[in-house]
Amino acid sequence: MTKTYYTSDIAVALKYDGKNAPKVTAKGTGLTAQQILEIAEKHNIPLQNDPELVNILAQIPLGDEIPKELYLAVAEIIAFAYFLSGKTPQ
Repeated sequence: MTKTYYTSDIAVALKYDGKNAPKVTAKGTGLTAQQILEIAEKHNIPLQNDPELVNILAQIPLGDEIPKELYLAVAEIIAFAYFLSGKTPQ
């Protein structure tokens, strides 16, 4: 499950494999953020506008797992994305 978080000028994409903690797979500001959002929309990847969370996620290095302190916040959103897509985690 891939999920993209954004504000008006920042986007962060996470990938969750169902086994490990979600990882930051893309992030950027300005034009890069817009491109991340366009790719997410093209591939029907759920988008979440959460300015506080995206500002925190943007500080995580690319390729790193999210810290344990963010598990609950991200898990709630990933669960909702699964629900919307009609999927269930393995």
